[in-house]
Amino acid sequence: MKLDSARIAQELDQARQRLNRLSRASASLRPLRSPATPRRAIWRCDTATLYHYGADGAGDAPPLLVVYSLINRPDILDFSPQRSMLGSLRAAGIDVYLLDWGRPGPSHRYMSLEDYIDGLLYDAVAEIRRRSGGPISLLGVCQGGTMALCYAALYPEQVAKLVTVVTPVDFHAGNASMYHLAKYVDFDRFAAAYGTIPAGVLNVAYVGLKPFRIVAQRYVDMLEFATSPDALAEFMRMEQWMYDSPDQAGAAFREFAQHFYQNNDLIHGRFTIAGRPVRLDRLELPIFNIYANDDHLVPVPSARALGKHVASRDYREAEVAGGHLAVFVTRRAHTHLYPAVAEWLCS
Repeated sequence: MKLDSARIAQELDQARQRLNRLSRASASLRPLRSPATPRRAIWRCDTATLYHYGADGAGDAPPLLVVYSLINRPDILDFSPQRSMLGSLRAAGIDVYLLDWGRPGPSHRYMSLEDYIDGLLYDAVAEIRRRSGGPISLLGVCQGGTMALCYAALYPEQVAKLVTVVTPVDFHAGNASMYHLAKYVDFDRFAAAYGTIPAGVLNVAYVGLKPFRIVAQRYVDMLEFATSPDALAEFMRMEQWMYDSPDQAGAAFREFAQHFYQNNDLIHGRFTIAGRPVRLDRLELPIFNIYANDDHLVPVPSARALGKHVASRDYREAEVAGGHLAVFVTRRAHTHLYPAVAEWLCS
């Protein structure tokens, strides 16, 4: 095939010009630290903070506690004024709370899943119930959804309704890439070596699941933002969120990897907290399960397995087009999905 050297040179020059514009535009950006939706801290315990976002108008639903993953920061839930799950729910009249797990340090290496679920999460729920005087609803995201399932199974009398968002349930279903990544790792030695697991080590592993899309293609696409300041700002904010992950408490990280990813104990009823079995078939409360149809971290069969293992008579599902982050940042999620979730919470 004959190469058109003049055309190649022209395209390279255009790419160089876009790269120069992009470099100048990026230099003027500053990290965004303030939340998009107003909130106030109402409770703190060790690393964790409970935030109250309130509600716009009077809603009939019980207060909603949002539980995010330990792996990333919950900022993606309040990404911008136009793309905020927390803001969308608040605008629909839901009284919203968020449990921010914080950032574990070296002294937290022995914090276990029991400390998180039966400790910090239990105390946060107790604080909200003290204020509201009744049961609450839970909305769990990704790993936080798995933890919310465990909590609701242990304390069903405290939870009115449960929403799970891109939540793994059957950790071996759907040819899950995370299962294959974890299958042969000796997590006892891994946690013993690191103590508190550095976020940078985990980020390298996650990028390795889709290296071309996350590393190469992503930054080629970035050239298109050179003349769009708003798009560039959102891109850079996403980059800031992706690589601002907290370190992980070694014990909890090891337990989650072994019990869930390696042994798939949740769907088999073998996982216990403080000697009490976590049984999904105890979940008779209303459940709304949301998943993404192109999610490489939580495949559709992994998320939809929830419906096979719970006893709820009010179980429903919603599919979102796109990957793992589509449920947080797409326009359709905020114009259609979260108003439907809020309506269901109020029903």
